[in-house]
This record gives sequence, structure tokens and C-alpha cells, in this order.
Amino acid sequence: MPELPEVETTRRGIAPHVEQRRVLALQVRQPQLRWPIPEQLAQWIEGDRVQSIERRSKYLLFRFARGTMIVHLGMSGSLRILAADEAPGKHDHVDLVLESGQLLRLTDPRRFGAVLWQENGTEHSLLSKLGPEPLDEAFNAEYLQQCCAGRRTAIKALIMNAAVVVGVGNIYANEALYAAGIDPRRAAGRISAARLEGLVLAIKQVLAAAIKQGGTTLRDFVGGDGKPGYFKQELHVYGRGGEPCHQCGEPLSEVKLSQRSTVFCRQCQR
Repeated sequence: MPELPEVETTRRGIAPHVEQRRVLALQVRQPQLRWPIPEQLAQWIEGDRVQSIERRSKYLLFRFARGTMIVHLGMSGSLRILAADEAPGKHDHVDLVLESGQLLRLTDPRRFGAVLWQENGTEHSLLSKLGPEPLDEAFNAEYLQQCCAGRRTAIKALIMNAAVVVGVGNIYANEALYAAGIDPRRAAGRISAARLEGLVLAIKQVLAAAIKQGGTTLRDFVGGDGKPGYFKQELHVYGRGGEPCHQCGEPLSEVKLSQRSTVFCRQCQR
């Protein structure tokens, strides 16, 4: 599943081609994604300009005059910029035809993505209960301490909870906990304030580095497959179960936490 850095790279890749462009047509070939695409979406956006594209958690928000089109890439979705006459493939479900002579195409083989609508003055239920963005000032050590206080939940599960903080997916949770030297299984309420401060910093650094790495993939959104993939930065623990720890050389352990693969070093993470 695309995680926050991949979605942010998608936003940055498509924004120069879509923002301030008028939508000439919406073409929906498969309306049944994770949720049905609203039947009236075409009449709401055709003829209007995309004022901006923003990101909230893993959702892309296309701002129009009367509301917001919400796009989620699901498990395997992607967006790319193509010539307006590019023939669609089997899994190309939605096109925004732009006045520039290009189109924005949503491809989603597994159909777990979404294209939804939010009227101005309202907040969609998918967005209303989300926690702060991890790179915003609102996500800080004091806030995380409050979220952890008295909690027996494993710290990895807590930081992957979108009601606590958005966008810390499995890959980056593994990496941030390793950088902070915290055992992912440790009860959140039993971690000191100083170590939680280190974890906040690690989350911010790991995500910022991943987004920065994504800058080299922006060209892929024009005529390519539209998939930034997981960035080429060196992953210290994720996917490396049984391999040597980069710090101490001991084999990394791999367990399941909340049904997710979790890799960590028993020597370096306490």
C-alpha cells in the first residue's frame, strides 16, 4: 500500500500538470471501487478548475470551487499524466480530461482505491477523526506523551493508529522505532518522556528523508507507470528479518504485531 511519502510524491508529481487547469470531462469506466464513485461527480467538476491539490494523511484532496474530490490509492492504485488520446487499459478506471490536452488517469488493479466528494462547509467522515500530520508542529513530544499515558498498547501499534498520528505506515514505523532505539513491542505507557521525544524526532526525520528521496521519481508521473514505489533510501530493518543489524551486527528479529510484520534488533531496541 502506498504510504505517506509515496502519496506526497504523487501529489508533487501531478500538481504542476493539474492545478489551475479546467476539467473538460470526467470519464468513469468502473464506478465500483472500494466505495461507489458519486453519480453526480461529473456535473460537480466538469468545467471547473482544480484550484489546488493537497494531501491529508494518505488522501489526495482536489479542491474545486464548490467542494473537494477525495482520492485514495488503496492497495495498488496510481495516478499519472498522459496525453488525452491515450487508450485506457484494463485497470484504468477514471480519467480527468484537462484543458491542457492531457489527462490524469487513475489505475487501480485491485479496486481498493476511492474517488469521493466533500461539499464545501462539510468534512467527510473519512477525514473527520484523523490525528495530526506527523510533519506538523502539532505532532510533538508533549502530544505523544498524552496519547501514550496509561496505555498498554504496543508503541508500534499506537503510532500506526491514524487517530493518534496519520501516515506512519508499517515500513516507516519499523524504521522510526529502530532509529529511536525503542522496542516496537513495548507498552506505550511505559516509555519515558525523553525517549518519546526521540521517537517524534525519528518519525519526522524518517518521513522527511523518504519524501526527499521521492524527488527523483517525479518524472515517472508523466507517461510512466505513475508509481514511485518505496524509495531507494537504505532501510535498516524493514524486510531484513534475520539479517545483521547495521549497528551491532546481531541478527534482526521478526515478529507479528497487529498482524503486521515487525523487524527490530533485540540488542539496540529496548
